[in-house]
Amino acid sequence: MKDLQTLRREVEILSQKAGAFMKSECQKMDKNRIEKKGRNDLVSYVDKETEKMLVKELSALFPEAGFITEEGTTEQRKSTYTWVIDPLDGTTNFLHQLPLYCTSIGLLKGDQPILGVIYAPETDELFSAHQGGGATRNGKPIHVSEAETIEDSLIATGFPYQRFDKMDAYLQILDHLMHNTHGLRRLGSAAIDLAYVACGRFEAFYEYNLKPWDVAAGIIIVQEAGGKVIDFDGQDNFLFGKQLIAGGGIVGDLQQLIASYWYK
Repeated sequence: MKDLQTLRREVEILSQKAGAFMKSECQKMDKNRIEKKGRNDLVSYVDKETEKMLVKELSALFPEAGFITEEGTTEQRKSTYTWVIDPLDGTTNFLHQLPLYCTSIGLLKGDQPILGVIYAPETDELFSAHQGGGATRNGKPIHVSEAETIEDSLIATGFPYQRFDKMDAYLQILDHLMHNTHGLRRLGSAAIDLAYVACGRFEAFYEYNLKPWDVAAGIIIVQEAGGKVIDFDGQDNFLFGKQLIAGGGIVGDLQQLIASYWYK
């Protein structure tokens, strides 16, 4: 395979190309071409066409790699190296012309993210990282927040839209954090949440019922920005385990707080 730095730059260019397509389509979105995959789970032709574009060009960049993609427009196959793609993270935002959506591309070696690129076309922000190469926003180095306490933190999360079996615990966590932080935010895009953690806009992000394409790119960007990523147990099953906490120095305290309610 190509060296990661070269591959990263090529994926950055591809992400910007895909983002330009999404942004142009957002202005003329045909709402008759919106489909439902499940309860509150929407997909548009833009998701599918963007994914096809990314799969085609990533296959040319790295023919040996497999794919895990949200929309399933190609064969789902893990390999030694695997692309994990969310062509349009924040579809509901996109469909309502809320400018918080992005394309998210991660590369795994085994189950370990080693490269990630997130591009938000409406803000023209390109976040990227590769293993050992640091994290950047529009080419400039970024770092997670240095805040040391939950009380000094702005925290991002996601609201459940399918699984409601843990709602009581979820609301208790929200209640505690609303009373003991600078505030909570829910942007509707886990990839953007992670990118914002990496550049210090949020001190931390947590969510459950996540899919690997939601987080694969963001994980390595946060890690290369000096942050930590764990699951609700404080372990490393965050890529496929559907639970994730990411941030700077408050991650350990936040994990203990979440676990105290989550596992009652």
